[in-house]
Amino acid sequence: MRARGSWLLSFALALALSLSGAAVAADFLGPESCKGCHPAAYEAWMQSKHARAGDSLSETQQKDARCLSCHSPDQASQGVSHVTCETCHGGGQYYSPGYVMKDAELARLVGLVDPSEKACRNCHDASSPSLKPFNFVESLKAIDHWSPERTGKSARAENASPEPAKKK
Repeated sequence: MRARGSWLLSFALALALSLSGAAVAADFLGPESCKGCHPAAYEAWMQSKHARAGDSLSETQQKDARCLSCHSPDQASQGVSHVTCETCHGGGQYYSPGYVMKDAELARLVGLVDPSEKACRNCHDASSPSLKPFNFVESLKAIDHWSPERTGKSARAENASPEPAKKK
């Protein structure tokens, strides 16, 4: 009964937000909260430059709001360093419960964001001091953690068992 009540509460919140047009900022839970249900996506993120974005800054740059706005955009408001899952997908406070994530429409209604090229270009633009020209399609491949090709490879690798040694 508890899950049903939680679902109804989430649904009521989503309905109220969608009818009012209000945007409510959700709290961040941190990338570790995503790892349990999305281990392949978490590992892809851990291998990415986003996971270490704040570390690429000098000591002086780590105090410069202009640098932090891209390298650690949620540090001041959420206490989260680097570019994390929630930097791109929105704060997980309302969409992270499993019963919400199983319903893609509900998850989006309560805050899950599907990142767009426009969102990426907030940081990956011509005014960035050290970035090469940004090719959205190619860059998306570098952070792929959702495509059937990527998830298929991950699932096969996780489920693969070593072949038994052949007898001579």
